Amino acid sequence: MKKKKILIPEPKSKFVLVRCPECENEQIIFDHAASVVRCLVCNSILALPKGGKTEIKAKIIKYLE
Repeated sequence: MKKKKILIPEPKSKFVLVRCPECENEQIIFDHAASVVRCLVCNSILALPKGGKTEIKAKIIKYLE
């Protein structure tokens, strides 16, 4: 069986819809963010950078494509 070549590779990073644990605000963030991501309403930390992928502190609702 031959392997098929992938013509257009898919990126490993995605956008994520999360819910803030403090104020229940829903916000879209990047899962490979290079800086601290804060809630736009209450300014609490939603994600911390960890050298590539981020550590998401908020509840993940869904991954966006």
